[in-house]
Amino acid sequence: MSYKSILVNLDIDGPAEPVVKAASELAQRSGARLIGFCAADAYLPVTGPEGVALAAEVMQQMREDDERRFKELRTEFERLVAGAVETRWRQAAEGPTYALVQMARTADLIVTQARRGATTGDRARAADPGSVVLQAGRPLLVVGAGTEQRVGRKVVVAWKDTKEARRAVFDAVPLLQDADDVVVATVASTIDQWAREGIADVVSFLARHGVAARNETVESHRESESLVELIDRHDADLVVSGAYGHSRLREWAFGGVTRSLLDEIRLNRFMSN
Repeated sequence: MSYKSILVNLDIDGPAEPVVKAASELAQRSGARLIGFCAADAYLPVTGPEGVALAAEVMQQMREDDERRFKELRTEFERLVAGAVETRWRQAAEGPTYALVQMARTADLIVTQARRGATTGDRARAADPGSVVLQAGRPLLVVGAGTEQRVGRKVVVAWKDTKEARRAVFDAVPLLQDADDVVVATVASTIDQWAREGIADVVSFLARHGVAARNETVESHRESESLVELIDRHDADLVVSGAYGHSRLREWAFGGVTRSLLDEIRLNRFMSN
């Protein structure tokens, strides 16, 4: 089991090197094709009736600037990969989130970067990772800030017995098979026998796929905070989790593990829904 096609998303206004290097290294390990992708949308400036012509001119200039930036990013993408794997390049002059979700049909895995955590700022310029993981039907690897080493040496699987977590564990198997250390961890206010049996089953499932994992449980009412503390304690460079087991609106209003992990921009985060 391996990834055969990896889609790497580049923000038009962001640095390409960290996310391309991480995706390229993963593609080399998997023998996968690497598809470089960038999308951005020009928007009509708000103006009065007398400024319509000027606004249209500004919008056209933005599109021309974006086309030049697409060419620059493609050149940088190809330079960074340097022929190490088979590559393709795609671009789109439309909303980045929508365009990336549509491009997900070409790949087994999406790799992106979220410099602002759970929020993206300008939706015309950067894809929203939360929306992508909900809509793409593919796992999403969000590369952390300052990533320099191989992604997935030490991995924490944030386990909760939900459909989303089960999907994430299965989708992450190729990464887990290459890991040096894998911990399957459950953080909950109460750790009962049912929880212990569940986490043991996950470890057993992974063993059948050639992954030597161990389990750990933490009893805590501070689920998100305690999970991040556990990740730091194990010096993990990747966390695997389901995404939005609760509704996204609830997480926006009250907080939740998915939002907390997306906000931890220093971490590499692998998510499925």
